[in-house]
Amino acid sequence: MASPLNAVLCALAATAFWTVLGYAVAREVLPRVVAAGAAPVIGWAAFSAASLPILTVIGFSPATVIGLAALGLFVAGLLLAMRPAPAELAPGCGISPAACAAAAVLALVPASAIVPKISAGAVRLADPIFDHSKIALIDAMARQGLPPVNPVLGAAGRLAYYYLWHFSAAEWALALHVTGWEADIALTWFTAFASLALTMGIAVWLSERSASAFLVVVLAATASLRATFGFLFGSRDLEPFLQQSNGFAGWLFQAAWVPQHLMSACCAVAAMMLLVQYVERQSALRLVVLALIVAAGFESSSYVGGVTFAVAALAAAPLLFAAADPSQRLRFGAGLAGAAVLTVCLTAPFIHDQLATVAARGGGNPLMFHPFEVLGDMFSPPLRRVLDVPAFWFILMPIEFPATFAAGAVALVAWRGAPAGREKTTVAVLVALAGAGLAISWLLVGTLGDNNDLGLRAVLPAAMVLIAAAAAGMMRSPFRTAIAAVAVAGCLLSLPDTAMMIRSNAVGNSTAEDGVFAQSPELWAAVRRHASPAERVANNPLYLQDLTPWPVNASWALLADRSSCFAGRELALAFASLPAERREAINAQFIRVFNGKAEPGDVGELAQQFGCDVAVVVPQDGAWKDDPFAASPDYRLAESRDGQWRIYLKVPAATVAH
Repeated sequence: MASPLNAVLCALAATAFWTVLGYAVAREVLPRVVAAGAAPVIGWAAFSAASLPILTVIGFSPATVIGLAALGLFVAGLLLAMRPAPAELAPGCGISPAACAAAAVLALVPASAIVPKISAGAVRLADPIFDHSKIALIDAMARQGLPPVNPVLGAAGRLAYYYLWHFSAAEWALALHVTGWEADIALTWFTAFASLALTMGIAVWLSERSASAFLVVVLAATASLRATFGFLFGSRDLEPFLQQSNGFAGWLFQAAWVPQHLMSACCAVAAMMLLVQYVERQSALRLVVLALIVAAGFESSSYVGGVTFAVAALAAAPLLFAAADPSQRLRFGAGLAGAAVLTVCLTAPFIHDQLATVAARGGGNPLMFHPFEVLGDMFSPPLRRVLDVPAFWFILMPIEFPATFAAGAVALVAWRGAPAGREKTTVAVLVALAGAGLAISWLLVGTLGDNNDLGLRAVLPAAMVLIAAAAAGMMRSPFRTAIAAVAVAGCLLSLPDTAMMIRSNAVGNSTAEDGVFAQSPELWAAVRRHASPAERVANNPLYLQDLTPWPVNASWALLADRSSCFAGRELALAFASLPAERREAINAQFIRVFNGKAEPGDVGELAQQFGCDVAVVVPQDGAWKDDPFAASPDYRLAESRDGQWRIYLKVPAATVAH
C-alpha cells in the first residue's frame, strides 16, 4: 500500500524544487507578488514541458532525472544571484507564511482522498480514487521509460492520453524511489497547493491587501448547495426538478478528482497573466516561458489547456493588441507568433496522438453544440432544451459556485470600469479566460468519452478567476459590502457539502471487498515474481469492482506495477484509440473468460492477439471453478496458492505449435 510518509516527503521535495526554480524565472516576468504565488506553477510547467522531450532523447532514469533537476537548480541559482529581488507592489503587500500554511492545510483535503485508509484487516478507498486509476501510467513510465507504453491494452497503438502531469509524478517516483501511488498523492497535494498559491498571488496583486490570500483559501474550501438541499428538502439533487450531479463542480471537488485538469487550468491562468506583462515589455525570456506554460497546459489537458485556452486567447487578442503601444504592436504580434510556433513544436507529439485518437474512434466531430443539461424530468424534453440555456447561469452556477459566482462576477464588472492601465487589461484578459471556460461548459460537449469531460473541466480556469476576483473584491471594490455578503452567505450555505466532502475523502467508503483489497499487495508481489517489467498481465477487469463508484480495475492499477493486456473498459476508454464497438467486444471477451464462460479461441487470443504474458485467476472469479487457462495449451501453471490465486505463464508460440 502507499505510504503516507513517502507521499509527504515527495510532496515537500517537489514543492521546494519547483518553487525555487519557478520563482527564479517568475520574478523576471511577473510582478513580485504574482511571481511569488505563481512560482510553483511556473516551476512545474517550465521544468516538466522542457524535461519531457529531453528525457525522451537521453533516457528516463533516476540518474538523468536527478542530473536534469540539478542543472535546473544551478540555472535558478544563477538567476537569483545575478539580479536583486524587485520591490514589493506596496509595503507589506504579499502572501504571508500564515496564508501559505492555510493553503497547505486545505490542499490536504484533496490529497487525503487518494491515501489508502488502512485499518485492521481492511483498506478503504475514497471515491476520487476512481479517476486516479491512471496511477498505472505513472508506474509504466517509471518502469519502462519514454515514450510511454500504453499500460492498459496490449493490442493498442500509442497512448491516447495527455500525460504530462503523470510524467512529472513519474520523475519523482524515479528520483525518490517511491511508488506511482505515492507520487500521485504527492502531486495531487502539490497541484492543489500550487493552484491556491497562484490564485492568492493574483488576489493580493489586484486588491493590494495581504488579507485577500486568506480569503482565497476560505472561498476555495466552499462546495455545492446540494447537501443543503438534501437537509432541507430530502433530495440532494432536487429530482426531478434538476439533473443528478455529474462532476460539474468547484475547486474543492475537482482538485481531488482531476488534478491534471486543475494544473492545466493553472497554466492557462498563468499564461494570461504573462501575456499582459508581455504587452508592456517584450523579451525573449517571456516568450520562452509563455511557450513552456502553454505547452504544459495542453499536455496536461487537451480540454482545458487546448480548447479552452485557445478560445480564451482568441478572445483576449484584440484586448492585448489594443493595450500595446502602437509602435510595438508589430513586434508584439511577431513575438506571439514565435511563441505559438515554439508551443506547437513542443506539443507536436501530443497533437498527433489526439488527432489519431479522434480518427481511430470513428473520425467524427470531437466537439458538438449542446447546451449543458441542468433541468430534470419534470420538464418535457423540448421545453428542457430551451430552459437549460438560462438555467445554466441562474440555477446551476449559483448552486455549484455559491460563494464565488455572483461575488466574483460583480467584482470583475466593477474592475472593468477602472482607468486604463495594466490592472484594467489584466482584469479584461481574466474575464476573457473565465468567459471562455464558462461559455464552453455552457454550450459545447466533448464526444470522445462517456462523460462530457470538456464541459466538466473547462470551468476550472473560471473557477480560479472567480475565487481571486471575489477575494480581492471583498478587500478593494466599490461594492465590497455586497460582494462580502454574497460570498459569506454562499460559504455558510455550502458548509454541509464541504463537511461531507472532507469526511468522505478522509474516511473513504466501506465495502464488502475492503478485506480482500488489503491482501492484494501480496497477490501482485507474487505476479511480479513471474512477470518481467515489460510483460503484460491479464486479470479480471471487474476484480474488486465495488471498491470504486464505477467498475474499474483499481487493484491492478494501484498495486500491480505491471502493464495489463486489457485492464477494463473504463481505462481503455481513456488510454486506447479504439472504436466503441471494438472496445466493448474486447471488454465482453475478457469478462467472459474470467467468468469461466470462455468461448473456443478466447484464451488463445488472449495469449497471441493481446500479448497476455501472465494470467491471474482468483477465487472471486467465476474462472476459479471453471478455469479456462488450466485446459489451454497456451498457458502453464506457474504458481498456485490454495484459496488465494493461480498464476499462469504463456507458453512460447513454438512450443504450442509443436
